Amino acid sequence: MNSISKSDIDKTFGKILKDFRVKKGYTQEVMAEQLGISLKYISRIENGYSGIKTQTLINYMNILGISPNTIFKEFMTNKDSIKQIKISEKLNYLTEEKLNFVDNIIDLLINFK
Repeated sequence: MNSISKSDIDKTFGKILKDFRVKKGYTQEVMAEQLGISLKYISRIENGYSGIKTQTLINYMNILGISPNTIFKEFMTNKDSIKQIKISEKLNYLTEEKLNFVDNIIDLLINFK
């Protein structure tokens, strides 16, 4: 397995966070205010020039509705993890009713003997 550099991680996280922020129509100023961090730090994160604290990343994800799979999928190499991510991404296209149906099917499969 190839090692992933801190710089690659910072750049990927920054791009994802910026893309989601823009899609939500939030400015960097709004994010800085909601996260309680400086505008300069937001800019550095989104441009990949600065790492992000775990607490800040989690808060960012909660504010913008980003799933952990979205953040980490670029770095996954384990085949089982990749398969689970692909399945979870497909769930994003289902209605609430269909999600409930899939949830019930999964429960049945888990409990099936």
